[in-house]
Amino acid sequence: MAQLTLDAVNQLSRGSFIECFGGIYEHSPWIADKAYDFHPFTSFQAMKKIFSDIIQRAGLERQMRLVRAHPELGHRAGIDPELSPESTLEQGQAGLDRLTQKEYDQFKRLNDAYTARFRMPFVICVRQANKNLILDAMEKRLMSTPEAELKTALEHIDRIADLRLQDQVML
Repeated sequence: MAQLTLDAVNQLSRGSFIECFGGIYEHSPWIADKAYDFHPFTSFQAMKKIFSDIIQRAGLERQMRLVRAHPELGHRAGIDPELSPESTLEQGQAGLDRLTQKEYDQFKRLNDAYTARFRMPFVICVRQANKNLILDAMEKRLMSTPEAELKTALEHIDRIADLRLQDQVML
């Protein structure tokens, strides 16, 4: 997809805007729908902040649904039919689609432990990591609190959304 100028973004209909930006947050087009209410955007930074503010004000239940919409990393040796096109590309870039059996077993063990402890999948911005860094982060974050993990997951979700927005909007 070609990048859009901010002017082009501001001229999109609601339906086109949601179609274009509905995948910024994993399986959560409702965020793009809400963001459209704040257009026209004065800058890329303002647009990014609006998306982020929607998440911050969404309330605990919606925030948890957003986090739970994210895929389990390294799931089924990197092949998961539920992955969005964006996540498929991002996990592939981090090498999560090419796991050895030992690596897959590590991811499975850590994913299971993390989900049991926090009742949500482990979320990290995989475009800013590799599989070893991800495994290390999973080990460390298992020692965290549920409140801190939700905050950390939402921070990573914002990073993911920022990179996805940068892919689509000319800076």
